[in-house]
Amino acid sequence: MRKIVLTTIGTRGDLHPFIAIALALKARGFHPVMAVGHDHLAECRAAGLEAEPVLPAFDEIRARMGLDEAEAVRQIMDDQREMLDQVLLPSLGSSTRALGDVAQGACAIVASIFALAAPIVCERDSIPLVSIVLQPMAMLSAYDPPKTPDFWMMKQAPVGPVGRLWNRSVYATMRHIVDLLYRREVNRVRVSSGVDARRARRLLEPQNQALLVLGTYSEQLGALPPDASPKAQVVGFPLFDGNAVAGEGLDAELEAFLAAGLPPIVFTLGTFAVHGAGSFYEEAAEVARRLGCRAVMLTGRETSDRGDSQLHWCPYARHSVLFPRSVAIVHHGGVGTTGQAMRAGKPQLVVPHMGDQFDHGARITRRGLGYALCGSRFTADRATPLLRALLDDERFTQRAGVVADAIASESGASAAADAIAAALNAQPRPDAWSRDPAESVLPTEMPRSQERGLPIAATVAAT
Repeated sequence: MRKIVLTTIGTRGDLHPFIAIALALKARGFHPVMAVGHDHLAECRAAGLEAEPVLPAFDEIRARMGLDEAEAVRQIMDDQREMLDQVLLPSLGSSTRALGDVAQGACAIVASIFALAAPIVCERDSIPLVSIVLQPMAMLSAYDPPKTPDFWMMKQAPVGPVGRLWNRSVYATMRHIVDLLYRREVNRVRVSSGVDARRARRLLEPQNQALLVLGTYSEQLGALPPDASPKAQVVGFPLFDGNAVAGEGLDAELEAFLAAGLPPIVFTLGTFAVHGAGSFYEEAAEVARRLGCRAVMLTGRETSDRGDSQLHWCPYARHSVLFPRSVAIVHHGGVGTTGQAMRAGKPQLVVPHMGDQFDHGARITRRGLGYALCGSRFTADRATPLLRALLDDERFTQRAGVVADAIASESGASAAADAIAAALNAQPRPDAWSRDPAESVLPTEMPRSQERGLPIAATVAAT
């Protein structure tokens, strides 16, 4: 069996697509090895996959930051540069060494664009790279630009020729800033790893050296833009939802709650934003009371009974089982949760906190599947009328059902595995996918005294 390494960093929303693809590759005769953070080893191994640690646990990261969990989460959500400065770059040297060891003998590395060690190892060891793009905005298209606070200056769709020219110039400026800020740090690792220094302009994008670029989301969320790489394709959501055996559902208490009345509203902030939830769940409970609806609160931690029979509080529940039994879903907009909500065919209120979550909220709104309300503005007064509109207007449910039917015909993990296998079978010689000469290093460096004064709008946050 051909060994193939899959590596990613982030939350469960980042991990689960890779587990799904790894299982599909395993079914096709590959030997997948997951190269992940310490936090994710147990889940990968429980899914029957070999897994090796190449990245630190979040507890180690927040300890280095000198913050408790909630403070670290809030700091990363409030300042997108913290994702690079505190999470991705400090471990780049050690993760490159670890990934190099794991990848020995591999026929390819399948990597998230946030797994910064993967392009270095692939270039050094002549291993084909498959870039995984988890969210539509990370394609950085001039036709379909991100709609987030960091990209406020972009011309939004529909974009004419002048607008596309403007968007390309904005991307070029952002890439230049990223290069000035991070080239020196990245090249320190590159040179020590035995590869040449180069620009860091495309640090958080699919790499030019990639054999294949896979958008692992549904075309119902974002179609492949006209200016995407010819190596790119959109395969659908590779959905994975825990290691339960076939037929296993929800815990007994939640099952009993669902059976006791009408379908509830589900409130969730995923597995990262939930640690910086603030007053979200208290406001959510008030929303449910005002609407006279039952609700399930997925709080990410053990929560005592609040004494209200219309509300059920629990740490987590499998989205693929719970969401179809809800009446609406209120969530943070992580791509994994968004995919599960679309698959369930339910109206959504997206409450974004950072990065791509804002873009997903905008896409859900444009598709007529729901509304978006910024996490910092989430109160019962603002959320109640939006949810009332979602529940009272049947058109939201109808449109959500049409999208769910389309997603049901997709098989993202299988499509991704087939594309990877086909690309490897037809791969060119290693020298045919070497680095772009345009990325060669220029001597200009930015003084450290000036670095903190620059925006970093090009930083794309992990889900």
